[in-house]
Amino acid sequence: MAEEFNPDIISLEDDDGKEYTFEVLDRIETDDARYVALLPVYDDPKKMLDDNGELVILKVVEENGEEFFEDIEDDDEYNMIVDAFTDRLQDLYDIEEAEDQ
Repeated sequence: MAEEFNPDIISLEDDDGKEYTFEVLDRIETDDARYVALLPVYDDPKKMLDDNGELVILKVVEENGEEFFEDIEDDDEYNMIVDAFTDRLQDLYDIEEAEDQ
């Protein structure tokens, strides 16, 4: 029996109250924190084609039993997590790294 794929879809609201929808592609947990790699989801196929395909990487913060997502402010921390997600997602999705031009 084939297993059915159901993507992990979440909605996030920015500081201005605008809502965005994302698919959770991967999660990483380190000794210090948890992180998610998100891909924007669009209702309009044209918007999907216009998207640059960049992942949104956020830190997961827990307060009073609730999860919140925040930007990673520290450049070294951000680069370390981006590298970790890149390695994992290349393996999961058989992605070849683009050559620098």
